[in-house]
Amino acid sequence: MSIVKLLTFGTALLLLAGCSDTFDDLAPSGKDRRPAVEQDIPGPHVGQNAADFTLIDTLGEPVSLATELADARGVVLYFNMWCPICDAHMSHMRSYIMPEFPEVKFLVVDYVSGSVEHSRSAQLSNGYAALKVLVDTDEAVLNRFDATMGTTVVIDSSGIVRMNEDYKDGSKLYATLEALP
Repeated sequence: MSIVKLLTFGTALLLLAGCSDTFDDLAPSGKDRRPAVEQDIPGPHVGQNAADFTLIDTLGEPVSLATELADARGVVLYFNMWCPICDAHMSHMRSYIMPEFPEVKFLVVDYVSGSVEHSRSAQLSNGYAALKVLVDTDEAVLNRFDATMGTTVVIDSSGIVRMNEDYKDGSKLYATLEALP
């Protein structure tokens, strides 16, 4: 055995010996170890009540979640960074999902532009003039929903969070919207 192979093998054995008890955690038990979500309290998790909020849109108008839900079957919040990934998500959503659910309001939450003016500029330059874009300059709504780039939150008309996860291919969003009461 060459010296390089011996050193590599020896190093691997030392690493494995130092990490022996971590292997117990790598074997899936099939049990969900996350803490149970407390229902009927405000929170970002599925089944919880979405806390009301008010943000300014890119036209300078205040928009509250309660007002948007008042005449809709539900609201979709999409947390956007104006990047190519978000653009692809939004294009897919506009083409394939929004036309199927006209009774649902789709709101884009811009948490990176820093001002109404910059957000409006990004909205127009990306071709989203027809969408309602909310400006979250202090990231309060972003943090309230434990969101990040591409997070998609569905809130039903009674204010219950029905989905809160990253946008993937739109199939989960579509199924969630179909199941809205």
